[in-house]
Amino acid sequence: MAQAQLDVTLSTPLTGLSESDAQARRAQGLGNSAPPPTSRTYGQILRQNVFTLINISLFTLAMGLALLGRLGDALISTGIISLNIIVSVVQEVRAKRALDRIALLTRPTATVVRDGQERDVSPDEVVVGDILKVDPGDQIIVDGRIVGDGRIMVDESQLTGESNLIPKKSGDQVFSGSFCITGRGYYEAEKVGEQSLSNQITTGARAFRRVLTPLQSEINLVVKITLIVVVYFEFILFLNALVNEKSLADSVENATILAGLVPNGLFLSISVAYALGAVRLIQFGALVQQANSIESLSHVNVLCLDKTGTLTANRLQLKETHALTIDQADFDAILADMVASAATGNKTSEAIAAARPGVARPIAVEVPFSSARKWSAIAVTQQEYVSPLRPGLYAMGAPEILQRSMEPSYTPGSPGWDRVADWIRQRTDQGLRVLLIAYFPDSTRLADDGDASTLPPDMTPLGLVSLSDELRPDVDQALKAFQEAGVATKIISGDSPETVAALARQVGLGPDIALLSGPQIDEMTNEQLRALVGSTTIFGRITPQQKKRIVEALRADGSYVAMIGDGVNDALSLKQANLGVAMQSGSQVTRSVADIILMGDSFSALLPAVREGQRILNGMQAILKLFLARIGTVGLVILSSMLIGVFPLQLRQGSIVTLLSVGIPTVVIAVIARPGVFPRGSLIRRLFTFVATSVLSGSVFAILIFYGVYLYLSILVNNDAGALSADQARRLAEATLPRAETTLAWFLVFYGLFLVIFVQPPTKWWAVGSDLINDWRPTILSVSLMFLFLLINQVPRLRRFFALSPLGPVEIGVVVVGVIAWVLLIRFIWRHSLLDRFLST
Repeated sequence: MAQAQLDVTLSTPLTGLSESDAQARRAQGLGNSAPPPTSRTYGQILRQNVFTLINISLFTLAMGLALLGRLGDALISTGIISLNIIVSVVQEVRAKRALDRIALLTRPTATVVRDGQERDVSPDEVVVGDILKVDPGDQIIVDGRIVGDGRIMVDESQLTGESNLIPKKSGDQVFSGSFCITGRGYYEAEKVGEQSLSNQITTGARAFRRVLTPLQSEINLVVKITLIVVVYFEFILFLNALVNEKSLADSVENATILAGLVPNGLFLSISVAYALGAVRLIQFGALVQQANSIESLSHVNVLCLDKTGTLTANRLQLKETHALTIDQADFDAILADMVASAATGNKTSEAIAAARPGVARPIAVEVPFSSARKWSAIAVTQQEYVSPLRPGLYAMGAPEILQRSMEPSYTPGSPGWDRVADWIRQRTDQGLRVLLIAYFPDSTRLADDGDASTLPPDMTPLGLVSLSDELRPDVDQALKAFQEAGVATKIISGDSPETVAALARQVGLGPDIALLSGPQIDEMTNEQLRALVGSTTIFGRITPQQKKRIVEALRADGSYVAMIGDGVNDALSLKQANLGVAMQSGSQVTRSVADIILMGDSFSALLPAVREGQRILNGMQAILKLFLARIGTVGLVILSSMLIGVFPLQLRQGSIVTLLSVGIPTVVIAVIARPGVFPRGSLIRRLFTFVATSVLSGSVFAILIFYGVYLYLSILVNNDAGALSADQARRLAEATLPRAETTLAWFLVFYGLFLVIFVQPPTKWWAVGSDLINDWRPTILSVSLMFLFLLINQVPRLRRFFALSPLGPVEIGVVVVGVIAWVLLIRFIWRHSLLDRFLST
C-alpha cells in the first residue's frame, strides 16, 4: 500500500483522472470500498429471536416432557412460543429488506471529474486522486483537499459535534461525513475507505445494536421482574416436589406452566408490531430509518414544518419587479445580470433567470446566500460591457434585513420606506415572497467572511422583486387531518412572517394565527421564547440556529416534536427534534440525519404514519392489560395453591386458557386497534389500577371457586364412599381434582374474555376501566370464543386433548355465578375508583 501511495500524482481540477487511471488505481487498492452493512444478517435475526433465556427454558422443559412420554404436552408448551418466533423472524426479515432498500436509496452520490467530464458515480467508484465536485447540501464522501478557486462553508458537526460552519478554500482539508452548506468547489480524494476519518470514527458504531424504546424498556423491566419471581416459584415448586414425593413428569409439567407466566412473547409482540408498522408505512411513502421512530410517531403532538419545499413545492415563479430609484428597464437589466453573474445559484435565482435572462459579468467577490444572513451579494469592479450593471456592490435579500443598511431617505419611518413597506405588505398578503435589491458604489466594501459577512451602511435601494411559490396540492387536507389527530402545526420559514401567514391561511390554518419573527426571537431569552412558542403558529425570517432554539423551546415546554425539512438549513432542527423527517428530494444532509424519509416529497404521507404509531400504541395498551392481568391472576392462584399443596392447573388446561383469553384476542386487537391521541407518561403506571384490580379480584374468585369445588367434590366422595364399590370410590376420588381444575379453567377463560370486553368497551356500561371505543368487534370476538370453549367441552376428543373433565350442573352453576359476581364487583370498584381512593388516602 505504501508503494501504491507513491504512485499517486496530483491531477488538475479541469480534467481529473482518466478512466484507465481510475481502474489502475483501483487495482492498486486505492478504491473507496463500500461501508459494511448496517443491518443485521439473517443469521443474527434467527439467533436473537430463537436463543433467548425463556425460549431455551421452555424448549428444555418440553424436551423433558417428551422424554417422559408426554409428547402432546411438549408440543402444546412450545406451540405458542414457536409461532411467536416464526412471526418475529419473518417480519424482521421483511423489515431488514425494506431498511436495506432505504439505505440504498438514501446513500450519498458523488460527482466526479473523469476525462474532463463531470458525471455522477456511486461512492464506491471513487479512487485516490479523483477530483470531486461539491455543491450546497452535498456530502463530502472521502477525505481530501480543496483544489481550484472555489470556496465553501462546511458543516463538520457529525464529526466534531460543533455546529459552527467552517470556511474551506484551496489547500484546506475536507473530511468525509461533513457537508457543504454554501459555495461550490472541487476537492481531490486523498484518503478513502477505512483510511477516511469518518470510517475510523464509526468503525465500531456501524454494528447493529438494538435500541429499546421507552415502552420496550418498561416491558423489558416487567419481563425481568417476572422472570425473577418465576425462578423463585420454580425453586419452591422443586422443594414441594421433594417433600411431597411428586412424580418427575408432574413436576416438569408444573414447572412448564410456571415458566409460561414469563411474558416473553409480549416483548416480542411489541417488536413485531413496530416492525409491521415500519413495513406498512412504506405503502404510504414513508421510509423508516430508525426503528424507534414508530413509537416517536405515536407521541408526536407538535409538527414543525419548513415552508419552502415542504409546505410548498419549491417551484418559484417571478411575478413582478418594481423599480424604486432607477428606470424600470435598467432595474430589470441589473437584476438579470446580477443573477447570471453569480456563480452560486438557488431556487430564487433560477426563477429570476428563467423570466429575465441576463449576461454573466466579471465579478471580484461573491457572498453566496445564507439562511443565517438572509442576503447574497456580488462585487463588480470593472465595466467591460455596455450595461446598467456598473462597478459597485449589489445585494439581494429580505427587505427587513437590508433596510438596516439603507440610506437615510429609506430608513424605517421615512416616507420613502413607508411606500416600500406598503408595496411589500400588499404582496405578502397574497402569499408572495418579496426581495429587495440594493446598491453601494464601493465594491471593495464586500468580503466573503461566511455568516460573518456584512454590508456597508447608506446603500441605495434599486427595486423590489416578488415571487410566488406553488402550494402542494394535498397540503390543506393533510394539515386538517393533522389537527383532527390532535397534532398542532407550526410553520418555520426563512420568509417574512406575513408571507408565510398568507400561505397558512390558504391551507386552512385559520385567520387568527400568531406570528413571530427572527429579529424578535433574537431579543428574547430562552424562558421568554418558551412562553410563546406554544401559542405561536408562524415563525418567519428564522435562521437555522433560531429553528433549533424553537424546537428546543417546544421540547422544554413538554411537547413531543416532529420536524419536517428538506434543506441544509433544517439539519440542526431535525437533529434537535424528537423525530426528524426529510423529503426525498431534499439535501443529503437532511436525509442523513432524518429518522423518516418521505419518498413522495409530500408531508401528507406522514399523517398515516402518525396515525399508525397511535394505532400501534393504543393496541399495545389493551394487549398489556390482558397480558398483565392474566399473568398476575394465574400467578397468584398458583402461588396460593402451592402454599396449600394442590397444583390448580394442568399444562393443557393452561394452554387453552392462554389461547382463548390472551392469544387470539391480543392478535385481533393489534389488527383492529384504532388511532387516537395517546396519553403521555409511563404506560405501566397508567395500567396499574386496571391490572391490580383485575388481578386481586380475579385471583380471589378463582381460588374460592377452585377450592370450593374441590372441597365440595371431596365431601361428596366421602359421603358416597359407603354406597359405592371400592373401584367406583377410587375413580370418583381420582376425578375430584381434574373436575376442580376444569372448573377453574372455565372460570379463567370466561374471566379473561369478559376482561377483553372491559378493555375494549362497546358501550358506556362497560366503559369503567377503559375508554369507550364504540366498536363491537372485540365483544363479538369474546362472545364467539366463549361459544368456542363451550363447543370444545362438548366434543370428547377436544375435551380430552385439553385435559378438560365433564362438569356437572353444580360446577357449571358455580362458574356462572362466580363470573357474574366478579363482573358486577369489578365494575363497581372501577366505577367508584375504590382502589385509587384507597391508595390516595
